[in-house]
Amino acid sequence: MKIEWTEPALYDLDSIQKYIARDSQNYANRFIAKIIEAVEKLKKLPQIGRMVPEAEEENIRELLFQNYRIMYRLETQRILILIVIHCGRDLSQTNPKPWDIT
Repeated sequence: MKIEWTEPALYDLDSIQKYIARDSQNYANRFIAKIIEAVEKLKKLPQIGRMVPEAEEENIRELLFQNYRIMYRLETQRILILIVIHCGRDLSQTNPKPWDIT
C-alpha cells in the first residue's frame, strides 16, 4: 500500500513547520519528521487510525499525533493523506470538508 499526500496536507505540514520554526528550526524539523514517521506506519497498519466522527464514513480515518489530527482516506491501492489540522479546530463550518478532497 502506498501513501500519497494531497496539496492541502503538504501545505499544512509546511505551515506547521514554519510556525514551530519561529521558536526553533531544529524542533520544527524533528516534529515534522515525527508526523511523517507516524504516517509511514499506515503502510503496515492502514486501519490503525480511528474513524473520523464528523465524516461518518468507514474509509475516512485519522491518526492523532500530539495536538494534531492527520486525516486520511483508506483506498484499495493507496492511503491518501487529506489534511493535518490542530485538534482544537472546529470542522463543522468548514466547506468543503477535508474528506471531500479527491
